[in-house]
Amino acid sequence: MTAADPESMTIATTRQYRALGHPVRHRMLFALGKEPATLSRLAADLEISKGSASHHLKILREAGLVRLDHTRQVRGGTEQYFKRTAERIRYDTGETTKVVLAAVAEEILTDEGDPLVLLRNVRLSEAQAQRLRKTLEDMVHELPDEDGEARHGVLVGVYRPRSET
Repeated sequence: MTAADPESMTIATTRQYRALGHPVRHRMLFALGKEPATLSRLAADLEISKGSASHHLKILREAGLVRLDHTRQVRGGTEQYFKRTAERIRYDTGETTKVVLAAVAEEILTDEGDPLVLLRNVRLSEAQAQRLRKTLEDMVHELPDEDGEARHGVLVGVYRPRSET
């Protein structure tokens, strides 16, 4: 996170890169979104064991990607609610992006609705590409969370494809 944008974090440390080396941890970051969740809730949402969820959550916490948001007293103990450290996490363009896209693909393949995935290559000037990037980024970040409604994933990308040979 930076002073200029406290809601955004760029992956920068070796520990963070290692933490993002498993698709379950990406799915966990997706699941946390803006809403804190307990370990039990994460395990149920991701359809993994509590032990596995605990292991992955520990790695994300140690990397500074997830933090304890609050606790709540319940009969027999204390529930801990975890949250992503930053609303927006920016990834590098290397191996981490491959793992992120694999995690997104897994989410899309388990979607019981009618997911929309479009891929199109279009010729743009650098100025047009930057304007498109800014417009899409602003649009996604301005989407409000509607209480009580189903969560939806939004994947947006602007990139230069490998040149044809």
